[in-house]
Amino acid sequence: MNSHIIVRTLAASALSGLSVIHAARPYAAPGPAVAPDHGQTIEVKIIAVNDFHGHLRPPGNLMLNDAAVAAGGVAHLAGYLRKLRAAHPDNVLVSAGDLIGASPLISANFQDEPTIEAMNLLGLDFNAVGNHEFDEGRDELLRMQSGGCHPVLQRAGRSCRERGLSPTIRSRVGRKFKGADFRFLAANVFDRKSGGTLFPPYGIKQFHGRDIGFIGLTLKTTPNLVKPSGVKDLEFRDEAETVNALVPVLRSKGIEAVVVLIHEGGHPGGGPDGCGGIAGPIVDIVRRLDPEVDLVVSGHTHETYACRLPNAAGEPVLVTSAHDYGRLVSDIDLVLDAKSGEVVSTAARNLVVSREITPEPLLARLVEDYGRLSRPIEERIIGRITASFTRAPNAAGESALGDLIADAQLEATRGRKDGGATVAFMNSGGIRADFSYALETKGRVRYREAFDTQPFGGTLVTMSLTGAQIEQLLEQQFPGCPNGQPGNRILQVSAGFEYTWRASGQACDKVDPASIRLGGKSLDPGKTYRIATNNFLADGGDGFSLFTQGTDRLAGIPELSALERYFRRHSPLTPGTPGRIRRLP
Repeated sequence: MNSHIIVRTLAASALSGLSVIHAARPYAAPGPAVAPDHGQTIEVKIIAVNDFHGHLRPPGNLMLNDAAVAAGGVAHLAGYLRKLRAAHPDNVLVSAGDLIGASPLISANFQDEPTIEAMNLLGLDFNAVGNHEFDEGRDELLRMQSGGCHPVLQRAGRSCRERGLSPTIRSRVGRKFKGADFRFLAANVFDRKSGGTLFPPYGIKQFHGRDIGFIGLTLKTTPNLVKPSGVKDLEFRDEAETVNALVPVLRSKGIEAVVVLIHEGGHPGGGPDGCGGIAGPIVDIVRRLDPEVDLVVSGHTHETYACRLPNAAGEPVLVTSAHDYGRLVSDIDLVLDAKSGEVVSTAARNLVVSREITPEPLLARLVEDYGRLSRPIEERIIGRITASFTRAPNAAGESALGDLIADAQLEATRGRKDGGATVAFMNSGGIRADFSYALETKGRVRYREAFDTQPFGGTLVTMSLTGAQIEQLLEQQFPGCPNGQPGNRILQVSAGFEYTWRASGQACDKVDPASIRLGGKSLDPGKTYRIATNNFLADGGDGFSLFTQGTDRLAGIPELSALERYFRRHSPLTPGTPGRIRRLP
């Protein structure tokens, strides 16, 4: 059977009952062909990406072996895929999550529909949901799969399709957004009301009569990384336990080759194709996996590796990750026994998607169309900087860009009618890009760059917390008190607020209460203070449950509007000297 014809997925409400869902539609798909006689083995090329995040345009250079490499761009990725597919007709394209969310304006301004359309044209087969796929909640994610008009556009009476698209692109993507041709997979995301998974737990692709099962799942801590309201009534189960429960289901269907697509990863200490000193959740997950799992394609940490980690039987299993933004692809060879369907061997390497590759014209046109439509918004100048503002933290966890954003949020909420805030808190994970000073532009900052820095569309919220609650909030920055995150999550704070924390302190006792000062005065545990933050944190995101205790809440302006307003009032801006947060051994 031709390998590009059948893609099957498991019904979302059960763990049995395979059904044909749709035919895969690879970009420039080959015509019908008679399956060759492969003799004893079938060689399958698995092409994997992760953490694309809507980067349709070529993103910033990739640092590889201490050298800056120009890489990425969806049109260049398409050109690269065409070459790989031409050389390996038995292939499958997969993603380990975060295709969308935290995207540049060219995609986010159109609800990430351009990225879904681009992936349709690329011929993506499966995407394991990532945490960022839930940025706008379950209903919007379901719309990404099934299509339809965005509710905001419907209420405004606007067209569901941008009218400025060229006839070439409109004819390929349709008159209305039709959703993903590929399958989202979510084996460990369950709807508490229905009892079934939000998306199919796995998909199957057939090569010459032999099936490969692809189990897709996200990290179990997703609820701590997104707005809690967006994942209400969803349960995120343990990753390894979920996979191990599905292995016998696949085996009962005669499927011997099992691939896991998981939006969770690790941090290696070696080169781009090594795992020397690797640490992180993926190590423990693989260590608990059933030996029947033949390959793990991972993501989330935006790292690069292709190596082998021990499974539950102590046997090595191949694990890959291809950095981010489509700048690398994991080029994986899976060899099957033609008679049994068992995996004979696996091998992988991460390859750079060079910008010297000839871009595919159709994908280039799609990027050109959406770029033209978003350009008037993107190119608007909002202010100037005299030097770069980076999100790179110092030893205490404070960054120049974090200081700037927190100051902007405090200024936007300081007025009595705006909430009367006296301090603002910003999550470091919500800061996605730097403001880089460029001599040729004289430090001018465009709206596009501000959006890339804060792409989540959050709004500001003011609330009341006591001094004692603020102290508890600061303790929640560290593992075990009680957010359970694997590392420190240092909040960025506005000017006038300062404190000291001790690295050697015990959980829930790292911050010195006497060091917490606001406006030069020690924080009074019994006094009530007005604080400002974004709605993600206000809902308890990133494990900061203390924010949910805030009273007398008042909704404010979008956080990006606060930043733009701050730029307009205070440009040119110069990075200050860190010192709001201090760390002791």
